[in-house]
Amino acid sequence: MNLPGPGNSADQAEHAALERRSFLALLLAVSLLFMALLEPFFSAIFWACVFAILFSPLQQRLQRRITSPSAATLVTLLVGMTIGVLPAVFLFTSFVQEGAALYQKLQSGEIDPARYLEQIRGAFPVVQNLLDRFDVRLDALLEQLSGIALSGSRQLAQNAWQVGQNTLQFFVQLAIMLYLAFFALRDGHYLVDLLVRALPIGDQRERQLLGKFAEVTRATVKGNLMVAVVQGSLGGLIFWVLDIPGALLWGAVMTLLSLIPVVGASLIWAPVAVYLFAVGEWQEGAVLVAFGAGVIGLVDNVLRPILVGRDTKLPDFVVLLSTLGGFALFGMNGFVIGPLIAALFVAFWQIFMLEFYTEPSGPPESPAVSEDGVA
Repeated sequence: MNLPGPGNSADQAEHAALERRSFLALLLAVSLLFMALLEPFFSAIFWACVFAILFSPLQQRLQRRITSPSAATLVTLLVGMTIGVLPAVFLFTSFVQEGAALYQKLQSGEIDPARYLEQIRGAFPVVQNLLDRFDVRLDALLEQLSGIALSGSRQLAQNAWQVGQNTLQFFVQLAIMLYLAFFALRDGHYLVDLLVRALPIGDQRERQLLGKFAEVTRATVKGNLMVAVVQGSLGGLIFWVLDIPGALLWGAVMTLLSLIPVVGASLIWAPVAVYLFAVGEWQEGAVLVAFGAGVIGLVDNVLRPILVGRDTKLPDFVVLLSTLGGFALFGMNGFVIGPLIAALFVAFWQIFMLEFYTEPSGPPESPAVSEDGVA
């Protein structure tokens, strides 16, 4: 009987290592290809995860009363659609309709941005002095402003006509999101356990990071959306009270911009207040400034730190920068993804410092000092 020698054992070990490396390379390649297949549905997958995180407490409570997990999940989906999806569709439809109406008024000359800017220049001569100082031609600026306003509103109007063409694509994405959310809600614990077993970074770390993912996602979505809806509603209300045209449109725009911390809604009401002062409507302008700074701004300064900053455990400036960066990189999804990446960044470094950074066992010994201060 011939026993394998040392050379054969070394060859077998080398062959096993080659097989392992080849398998890992193929695993990585197949995973990347699969991610490329899913790339067109990234938004649907992402919002399905967000939906499941937000409504999993409701699904768990329903499952205590409804024996069938699938039935409890289906009821949760219906509740989630009623609370979140249907109002969002209504808001988008109203936004497009108001944009189409604005385009018609711009085209007919009923609304002229150049005239408004001329009124502001006449009321505030300092504006003209600043423009002259920086060598800015007002005529070209007025022409560009009118072109931008007309182009933007035309795009909204065209979207209103294209809604029918894009309806199928929208409902396909919505159906995929709800379909994935159903399984994420029903089988969430199994999927989390599977992910913990698959990731090679330690079960305790993985559960800590997944917990942070859920915590930040829940806080960011609930907090930012609540703040945005409240600020947009208040902005639309004060515009309607002051009889400013397109109150619903500007309320919807303020809702979207309020996803940006600190400056969001003021990007709309502040220029309108300046215009009201320029045309001599001092009372309306003062009311808008007082309401915008004292009520709309108070919502951002009070509610956002409570609803977002406290749960994410991120400073306000980090929330602001990560939100802006998220918008720049990921579009509308960025108001969640940006703070989420920032929170995971902090969590990873906290784990690193806790596990790999060893502090000295005690403070350094200081030399003995005599009563007269001499060592």
